[in-house]
Amino acid sequence: MRSEWQKLRGKRIAILAGDGFEYVELVVPKKALERAGADTEVVSLHEGKIRGMNITEPTRAVRVDCTLEAADPDRYDALLIPGGFIGPDFIRQSGKARSFVRAFDAAGKPIATLCHGPWLLVSAELVRGRVLASWPGVRDDIVHAGGVWRDEPVVIDGNWVSSRGPADLHVFVPVMIALFTGPAEEQAPSPPEEAAPRPDVSSPQYDRPVPAAVEAATHLHRSSAWTIFGLTLAVGLVVSLTSLVRRRLLG
Repeated sequence: MRSEWQKLRGKRIAILAGDGFEYVELVVPKKALERAGADTEVVSLHEGKIRGMNITEPTRAVRVDCTLEAADPDRYDALLIPGGFIGPDFIRQSGKARSFVRAFDAAGKPIATLCHGPWLLVSAELVRGRVLASWPGVRDDIVHAGGVWRDEPVVIDGNWVSSRGPADLHVFVPVMIALFTGPAEEQAPSPPEEAAPRPDVSSPQYDRPVPAAVEAATHLHRSSAWTIFGLTLAVGLVVSLTSLVRRRLLG
């Protein structure tokens, strides 16, 4: 019998990202998916590697497994779209990327995204009538595209799960894994207790940028220590999230 800890064994997950992706938003969920037994493939615009970012500071790169030219949506069971201030903007301009994500949605396959990742869903014209979370700066794009934006740690809408950014990874990752598990497990994901029920109306605009992000961006260029700190934080998140996901999967 398959271990509960390996409940994603046999699943192939596409991670669609471009240069300038937010490093922790790709690496932390990717590691958690693999610990749950899934095979992951990073899909991007070009071969080789794509450069990650720690807010506004370049950091480590990750290897691209498949280009959009060669990627076949039918080969994958689910899709993860990380965020970042730069990467999603590159991706949303690609017609192949828009077609790729449309194929997942048309097939009813699970899609997980956070931060600026929903930009691609907006550009693919999939947001109308949908409810999702994102980085506050993407709120107006979602609303103007006919969607409902919620300022919540995690939002589930049908085959989509979405969150606001890195600070929500601790709730995003377990819900993503539950959604990716699929109906065969007869397990419907549910939001964590801290995510209050939402009305079908968008949360209001922010009056200023996220203070923690502005503060971090201000100091990043002053010392490479901030980059090291970000990478250390990413590793810590991987460890803590892996432990959390394992406890949830094992019940």
